[in-house]
Amino acid sequence: MQWEGIREFVYVAESGSFTQASKKMIISTAQVSRQISALEKRLKIKLFYRTTRKVSLTEEGHIFYQHCRGALDALDAAEQAITNLQSKPQGKIRLTAPVTYGEQQILPLVNSFMERYADIEVEAYLTNLQMDLVEEGYDLAIRLGKLNDSSMIAKKLGTRTHYLCASPAYLEQEGEPQSLAELNQHSCLLGTLDYWHFKDSSRDKNIRVTGRLRYNSGFALVDAALKGLGIVQLPDYYLKQHLTQGDLVTLLDNYRAPDDGIWAVYPQNRHLSPKIRLLVDYLAEQLS
Repeated sequence: MQWEGIREFVYVAESGSFTQASKKMIISTAQVSRQISALEKRLKIKLFYRTTRKVSLTEEGHIFYQHCRGALDALDAAEQAITNLQSKPQGKIRLTAPVTYGEQQILPLVNSFMERYADIEVEAYLTNLQMDLVEEGYDLAIRLGKLNDSSMIAKKLGTRTHYLCASPAYLEQEGEPQSLAELNQHSCLLGTLDYWHFKDSSRDKNIRVTGRLRYNSGFALVDAALKGLGIVQLPDYYLKQHLTQGDLVTLLDNYRAPDDGIWAVYPQNRHLSPKIRLLVDYLAEQLS
């Protein structure tokens, strides 16, 4: 009886929503509400302020949450200690990753990983939005570039390189830029940002660029560059094949920005289960 409603209470407290808690636990919203009402009745205190638009903790609820979160973490750790004794990792992993990088790099590796471990299930959601891992119930996120400050734990899986490049046909017609200042004389193929990132005299430098084309698709930008429409700056996984084949040529290599990180990110209040640790280590091995 003492444990009834505790997990429901913690999930509602963390998500601020009965609906989100029910999705995470795969039970009905009504069941979550009943369990918390019963818990409040048993404790003889009000844990939440409820309105039609918002659910928030009372003062007593805040105190109770701090103790319950630690208790659940300890319980999860006990269960995972038993899982560690199993010879085969098993269970579901929910992960999220950026769309293009996920399609090209992460999910093919996940497929190879699943060939090794037949008892592991994976549910992946690709999005360029930064998901709330706790609220949305994800075990793991793959993130690129500089990480924002957060309470998440991050493990570096590898790095990516941004190349500035153009087609030989474009360079033959327009000439090759010899300095960052000369970029304003060229047709620049723009993505979602108005600037490109470089390193100049050991300093990071953002250069504002302009052009008559702007896409939020890396593949479309590569196609435009291949057709001689201008100069583009993109991560290596868009360009490797074309650079190897000579369809595109790198430019201003002395000004290339330092490589940035590829990260596995997960909530710090969750113990990394064996199946997730195995996947993170496998990705790091393949991407390093």
